[in-house]
Amino acid sequence: MWVLGVDTSCDDTGVGLVQDGRVVVNLVQSQTLHEAYGGVVPELASREHLKVLPRLTQEALRRAGIGPKDLDLIAATRGPGLIGALLVGYTFAKGLAWALTRPFYAIHHLEGHIAAAWPEGLKPPFLALVASGGHTHLYEVLDLGRYRLLGATRDDAAGEAFDKVARLLGLGFPGGPEIERLAKEAEEPVSFPLPLKDQEGYEFSFSGLKTKALQLLEKGLPKPGLARGFQEAAIGHLAQVVLRAARDTGHRVLLVAGGVAANQALQARFKEAGLEVHFPPKGLSQDNGAMIALAAWRRFRAGLPPSPLSLGATAYWPLEAP
Repeated sequence: MWVLGVDTSCDDTGVGLVQDGRVVVNLVQSQTLHEAYGGVVPELASREHLKVLPRLTQEALRRAGIGPKDLDLIAATRGPGLIGALLVGYTFAKGLAWALTRPFYAIHHLEGHIAAAWPEGLKPPFLALVASGGHTHLYEVLDLGRYRLLGATRDDAAGEAFDKVARLLGLGFPGGPEIERLAKEAEEPVSFPLPLKDQEGYEFSFSGLKTKALQLLEKGLPKPGLARGFQEAAIGHLAQVVLRAARDTGHRVLLVAGGVAANQALQARFKEAGLEVHFPPKGLSQDNGAMIALAAWRRFRAGLPPSPLSLGATAYWPLEAP
């Protein structure tokens, strides 16, 4: 069974093909035109998706050695995300499903990220942390399609904070890989306070780390040390909240997904935590279409019904238990 997945929730155009739960093709084209603005410009992102998506879909089919009529399921990100960008991929996928008379699955973007890190054979319940440029959410996964939000960020998302601090340090966009690269050059980290260290809940906050980075930069402290100190504090904050939730819920299995999950220092920190931790395979951490196809495949195999083609995209869509 072949599943085509499309993701255009932000500035990455993602097209993926999954065969019987195995990723065969995963193509992602990132938009570099936003570097000049220090962040994503929604209108420009939508126009770029329009230009790229048909060609990327044709290339994915070519690499898999199949044609459109070989597809059995078609899926796309319905939300959340930038509504203009979402509409490009969502409408494209619905039109393809209609033309081919194939079932269509509208997938939640965060469910896609969770699907990317969810290994075959792992049964719920467990914890799932999604940390990316637009999201920092901690869920209790009760079952496929049933999620309980334990906590989210009060302000910046984790990846957003990496981007902003990278811009302060004069680094490129996206900032996560740039911060990680510069941090490796530091002999010692500059000290950063750990956010919300006295809280009892499961919320996150990263805006204070951004402000602290600016203050320390104005004092003339070395940029490599600042990058390493910020990275260690951000990762330490994520870890302290997740470990508190694991202790309180009794769950010993954790999925870490989203673009920040690709950070090697973060992976090392969570592997030391005493939990059974799963990360997405290489290439499936950032936004991509293969994770959307994986989520649709899981839903189909579990007997969950396809989505009506009349269902529209949405910029805001909480991922919670029905």
